[in-house]
Amino acid sequence: MTPTPTRDDHFSFGLWTVGWRANDPFGDPTRPALDPVEAVHRLTELGAWGVTFHDDDLIPFGSSAAERDRLVARFRQALGDTGLTVPMMTTNLFTHPVFKDGGFTSNDRSVRRYAVRKVLRNLDLAAELGAQTYVFWGGREGSEYDGAKDVQAALDRYREAIDLFAGYVVERGYDLRFALEPKPNEPRGDILLPTVGHALAFIAGLEHADMVGVNPEVGHEQMAGLNFAAGIAQALWAGKLFHIDLNGQRGIKFDQDLVFGHGDLLNAFHLVDLLEHGAPGGGPAYTGPRHFDYKPSRTEDIAGVWESAAACMRMYLVLRERAQAYRADPQVQEALERAGVPSLREPTLAAGETTRDLLADASAYEDFDPQAAGERGYGFVRLNQLAVDHLLAAR
Repeated sequence: MTPTPTRDDHFSFGLWTVGWRANDPFGDPTRPALDPVEAVHRLTELGAWGVTFHDDDLIPFGSSAAERDRLVARFRQALGDTGLTVPMMTTNLFTHPVFKDGGFTSNDRSVRRYAVRKVLRNLDLAAELGAQTYVFWGGREGSEYDGAKDVQAALDRYREAIDLFAGYVVERGYDLRFALEPKPNEPRGDILLPTVGHALAFIAGLEHADMVGVNPEVGHEQMAGLNFAAGIAQALWAGKLFHIDLNGQRGIKFDQDLVFGHGDLLNAFHLVDLLEHGAPGGGPAYTGPRHFDYKPSRTEDIAGVWESAAACMRMYLVLRERAQAYRADPQVQEALERAGVPSLREPTLAAGETTRDLLADASAYEDFDPQAAGERGYGFVRLNQLAVDHLLAAR
């Protein structure tokens, strides 16, 4: 039976995804521009719950105040007519040439001040539309040349900007929190905060660190050769998975933004299992939006745009079904036990045990038999094959 998305699934799409005209560095657009209001209605028909956007997706750069108000009003009307929500918003600090050297970290102070002002007015709009998360993707915050950017000073300026925005939100009483979106490269040769780990370390030094988390994207971590599901597990462990971008990526190359699951399918399976159920031995699941940040292939016409959007949701729902069967399988639970996965939740030291106690425990060292322990088989291959069997509906 074909799974059908509902509002309860909390699927959301960016206007820049279905609205991408399919231009790339080597070719002109292959599709006409898409009216944001039409996007709202079509996403609603497909079963989506939310729509997100950069400011420039809705309000063309340089629009007058009157035009801005008009565009926001008709968009708000479409939201009211359809019941679609705006769970997240962000600011475009990468398209216009003024941001060629970044927004918050440009070597030009006047550009930094302009970027901060651009974000501040959008924080007001996000709050008005009921968004709960504000994402910062620093695609231009970086450099191609090692000598061209004082990285330590750039991180100071990055921190200054995020601290300023957090203070502004607190002052205004907005129900907003922030999510940093890591990416290693493209469009800049090297982007600041390139991975989930870098972003988490940066957040720890912020004035309002409790308000700031991460918005990891499948392709961004996999572009760096990293395991996306593992990165999400760390973000959940840190209590910092505030938002997530789902798409597909096949290997270390440019950011492909494929339909979710149309890349590393086995990792996508384990990702959905983690988001829905938490870690196998216990641990938090994810309760936020399932947001698709993909791009309909350049080869598709407008009908293909909506087919690909539907495919993103279908892939998630199918993987969710497969993950539920995997978790419910007694043989999987037996394999997990044999592999020792649940036992990793047991602290290495017993409750109240001290270093002195550990040193006095002969069974921990003097009487421990490393040869016998080294001969143990963990059964990881069987466990993985069970996952593949469930993924392929072979069980």
